[in-house]
Amino acid sequence: MRVLVITTMRNEAPFILEWLAYHQHIGVTDFLIYSNDCEDGTDALLDRLAAIGHIHHVPNHAGGKKSVQWRALSKARNHAAVRDAEWIYVTDVDEFLCIHAGQGYITDLISACPDADGFALPWRMFGNAGVQVFADEPILTQFTRAAPEHLLWPWRAVQFKSLYKTHARYDRLGVHRPKLSDGTSYGRWVDGNGQPLPNLPGTVLPTTAPRYAMAQINHYALGAMESFLVKVARGRPNHTGDPIDLAYWSDRNLNDVEDRRILRHQGAVAERVAMLKKDADLAHLHDAGVAWRKARIADLMTVSDSFYMFARLLQMPPTQVLPMSRQRQLLQALGKMRRAQMQRDMAR
Repeated sequence: MRVLVITTMRNEAPFILEWLAYHQHIGVTDFLIYSNDCEDGTDALLDRLAAIGHIHHVPNHAGGKKSVQWRALSKARNHAAVRDAEWIYVTDVDEFLCIHAGQGYITDLISACPDADGFALPWRMFGNAGVQVFADEPILTQFTRAAPEHLLWPWRAVQFKSLYKTHARYDRLGVHRPKLSDGTSYGRWVDGNGQPLPNLPGTVLPTTAPRYAMAQINHYALGAMESFLVKVARGRPNHTGDPIDLAYWSDRNLNDVEDRRILRHQGAVAERVAMLKKDADLAHLHDAGVAWRKARIADLMTVSDSFYMFARLLQMPPTQVLPMSRQRQLLQALGKMRRAQMQRDMAR
């Protein structure tokens, strides 16, 4: 079974080997990775991984009307790896697919719902857990505090991404879900509990029920406070006009429960990373990426905006999970606000 991951990367060198090793271990067979405007050697590290047969790497420089992520997805449509794939999963390097079904492999997930055409895999936000200093340590072991199972708000924390069978019904790749051809439907999709997915207008699944029984995406969006400064300076790959700021941090710094289930794979992942680092070029490029990030953090701490950002992160408590009644009210008010905004825009 050919399972393809598609992603974009910029200045992510310290995190690539763990992310790659993990997803190889759970059953991803092919990786199509686009990089753009890297300063930390991410592109060189990806070139080396491609040279020794682990991934496909395509440079994807910024520019034009579309964001770099959408440019990459447009290019990927015609790549041989996409044509050959049986299943496709568009994701990011800070996202780890954590499968609870069976032994935690993609084959277990698919076997649990053999008739599914696609899986709407819910995000589970993993907060910063108070980690201040960037260190060359596994993401999976550093960050084990996460959002609760029952959540409606912040709405950005309850989006999903998709693992789906390739099919002619899909006209284009999408960040969260593929885009349908005219006159087609998604077919039989299931949610993170393995239940039929309702007909949704977007990629937010509003439910007060537990949502992670069968699978979840562990989303390590924040990382260490120091490392977050690098992310702020880089900006978003698919919303270039939207800043990464304290609002971004507040929407994602959810630390209410401990979830260590992904660590059942940690021994195998560590072994794979060690095997990858036996390649001297990969080991050197990884270490160079770590050194670049540490130097970049030191430089950012001499810049006023970054310095005050770090100070405010130190002062901020974890994001408070509101009572469910208040979460419902906010979600309803959000819909009302958006409808009103749409009417105002149409009246102009």
